[in-house]
Amino acid sequence: MLHFSTMFANMTYAMCGVLVAIFAMFLGYKLFEKITPFDTGKELDEGNIAVGIVIGCIFIGVGLVVGLVVGISFI
Repeated sequence: MLHFSTMFANMTYAMCGVLVAIFAMFLGYKLFEKITPFDTGKELDEGNIAVGIVIGCIFIGVGLVVGLVVGISFI
């Protein structure tokens, strides 16, 4: 049976992991925007599917990496 303190610690740890993941995805997006010669936001607004797929892949990749790091460090 889980104690309240253990559940609270796990919830706090999960929330910190979410914050780290969001921050890492934000940095990944800004880095992509900086290294490409076009305005990423403008291209997404115009419906450029290729840019949307690349941004989605960046978010998925960063999310997987951060999730694995958070999961492994908890064990």
